[in-house]
Amino acid sequence: MTTTERTKTNDALWMETAQETLSVASDAIRRVSERLTPNFLKALEILDDCAGKVITSGVGKSGIVARKIAATLTSTGCPSVFLHPSEAMHGDLGIVEPDDVLIALSNSGESEELLAILPALLARRVPLIAIVGNLQSTLARRAAVVIDSAIEREACPLNLAPTTSVIVQLALGDALAMTLHSKRGFGAEDYARNHPGGRLGRRLTLCVRDILAMNALPIPIVAPSASMMDALAEISAKCVGATIVANADHKILGILTDYDTRQAFQKFGADALQLTAAQIMNPRPKVLLHPDQLAYEALRQMEDGSRQISVAPVVDSEGVCVGMVRIHDFLRAGL
Repeated sequence: MTTTERTKTNDALWMETAQETLSVASDAIRRVSERLTPNFLKALEILDDCAGKVITSGVGKSGIVARKIAATLTSTGCPSVFLHPSEAMHGDLGIVEPDDVLIALSNSGESEELLAILPALLARRVPLIAIVGNLQSTLARRAAVVIDSAIEREACPLNLAPTTSVIVQLALGDALAMTLHSKRGFGAEDYARNHPGGRLGRRLTLCVRDILAMNALPIPIVAPSASMMDALAEISAKCVGATIVANADHKILGILTDYDTRQAFQKFGADALQLTAAQIMNPRPKVLLHPDQLAYEALRQMEDGSRQISVAPVVDSEGVCVGMVRIHDFLRAGL
């Protein structure tokens, strides 16, 4: 066998291993979903009734999953913290209060460090939800509610490394978080309040007036009787790429863009210089933005369609132009 043939054979083997790993994990999640019991709803009720915070705990890989579940719950409106079992025995138990709920994760249900803190937690009358792979384990017996996370085998070829088991734990934690999210009516605005710094938060909170404030562009404006030369001079002077055509009260009558002037010259040639702004303008701009409109929605308006809009007027409820925004301004704001 040549080197090239051996490489192709090995590549096929590695691809098969990767696909088998994914298949084992997806099958395990499907089986857990199919055997979900009313215990899940009992756990959901305990979480929904929680007057304090949710505490998650686990050891090793289960501990990593517990951290992620706490983060997901917190970001979707249910304050949660991760408690490391070893640190709990050295003072961190102080974060636990009677109104809290504990979610403990363990595939075996016999993790010594986790079991060691249970007496102290249960003495504080904290309800225990166990996500556990062994329903006969000590953890399962001590829990108020047990969610079965048992698997047939790990995706590890040796059936040793925690792989499928932690994926199932994570999926069950996400299922709890998302069901609680829906039960409490946690909406996009609530989510945005918890995510103000990222792109998603900006998309849910940033308004067109915020874009205007960031850029403070001068408003290019001409009267409907302005000549083509006056309109071109205004476009050049304000460096926006367009000018609005408005009456004396700044109520918008139309918009005149670089595209409109090019169209006029193509149609009328040099005679286009004799036309007025009212004769050249687009009296029905495709996009008229409102100051209180979500910036991301405004950006989508400008991007959608057969021809992308590079600049758009912002008009208040009285039809008065209060500013101009460019598509570049939205992108610079991180949308």
